[in-house]
Amino acid sequence: MTDRTQYTPGPASGAQIRKDRGQNGEEKWTLILVRELRHAPEKVWEALTDPAHLREWAPFDADGNLGAVGSRVKLTTVGAPMPHVTETTVTRADAPELLEYKWGGFDMRWELEASAGGTRLTLWINIGHRFIAMGAAGWHICFDVLDRLLAGQPIGRMVGPEAMKFGGWQRLNAEYAKQFGIETPNWPPQAAQKS
Repeated sequence: MTDRTQYTPGPASGAQIRKDRGQNGEEKWTLILVRELRHAPEKVWEALTDPAHLREWAPFDADGNLGAVGSRVKLTTVGAPMPHVTETTVTRADAPELLEYKWGGFDMRWELEASAGGTRLTLWINIGHRFIAMGAAGWHICFDVLDRLLAGQPIGRMVGPEAMKFGGWQRLNAEYAKQFGIETPNWPPQAAQKS
């Protein structure tokens, strides 16, 4: 494993948000992240679907492979204060180009497009408005970890509360909040003061 202390994430980039209306008229926010990876789509696809690979970089563990339509897989959020397990069914799996499923009730869509240097990876994920900058910062770091893993220079998974303590995550959270024009939430929340 490569020394994690050498890792510093680059500036906030490759992200946008979209606001739509759900079926009942409620606000529905989508975070869209794009990352150029130096690896072939087939290699990236394996990292997105194989449980062993997901354990190295993703914010959840999977108890099965996500690479086939109809697969029922339990996803366990890593670092959650209380165990958070959701079962998902893969709704699209067009290897190595498109993957869709839900995680914790949120739609996830992964698009892989071959590019000159490897793969343009795009993630579309529904997320609560107040968590958009935090989500962008977290996925930014996940994608950095993924890129290094695929290059054979793993630095180990950084997700959840562990990532939030990392100065790079805090900087990214503030940068994405500014980029999206939203207020940076106080995170982690301060304990209520006693009067």
